[in-house]
Amino acid sequence: MKKSLKARIVDGLLIAMMVLPLTLALLLKILTRVPAEGISVTGAQVFFTVPMPFMDMHIGESQVNSLAVLITLFGFCLFMTRDLKVKPTSKRQVIAEWIVETVQNLVNTNMGERFAAFAPFITAILGLSALSSLSSMLGLFPPTSDVNVTFGWAILVFGLITYYKLKGGFGNYVKGYFEPLFILAPLNVIGEIATPISMAFRHFGNVLSGVVISTLLASGLQVASSAIIGWLPGFLGEFPLLRFGVPAVFSIYFDIFSGCMQAFIFAMLTMLNIANNFPEEEYEKRLQRKREKALRKA
Repeated sequence: MKKSLKARIVDGLLIAMMVLPLTLALLLKILTRVPAEGISVTGAQVFFTVPMPFMDMHIGESQVNSLAVLITLFGFCLFMTRDLKVKPTSKRQVIAEWIVETVQNLVNTNMGERFAAFAPFITAILGLSALSSLSSMLGLFPPTSDVNVTFGWAILVFGLITYYKLKGGFGNYVKGYFEPLFILAPLNVIGEIATPISMAFRHFGNVLSGVVISTLLASGLQVASSAIIGWLPGFLGEFPLLRFGVPAVFSIYFDIFSGCMQAFIFAMLTMLNIANNFPEEEYEKRLQRKREKALRKA
């Protein structure tokens, strides 16, 4: 069945919505990049600073690329879920349903049926983290190699962990810090604070190490190429022989496998920390007491 002109135009606009943000981010980097000699491994470039009362807000590659990734993912979601049918008639709907079912099964397996509604949130984490890391393959600064970005995600997850801990009652939440012994309270507090810190630094450290190693590898291959064919005259001696093909092999691990794996690990830690810290028994007791109280009033 042929698509109508309107459907093709909408599809074209959604594809542009997926492609343009990252393209513009790459163009911005090219236009604002400061040339550097030799190996250069630096943090995100800052484009401008917004004065704030307590601390200035810096807008740089991390923020711009994060926004580009978000817009790209939003366009992808709109594209994949447009014109859905009860019975799938297009490959995109089949793929979209497979993604939904896969993540839903992952959430149900690791968090239980009670947290089934977390599937969209976990899907967002997986997509945002993976695409942020994979953006390095386009030559962009990956937002996940900025600890401020991953720490922001970790704080959001920590807020959810604390929210579900409080479902068992504030008294039960405070009591948990003094178990199994009263004197262990300081260690329990440190352990609580360490949760978002460990999640943020694990993700940030693994992605950043891949960027550093890839940069050193590219520089080393350039030197090796010069040593092998540098004696040739003219442009032949400057040809980056070893930088063709060899970096792509290492990119399979440092960019693709490692980036996707860190997204999966962050999502798994999110699910397990929320589900395992939820005081289900205390929560059920609270619900029972509320029901009994409501019955007595009735």
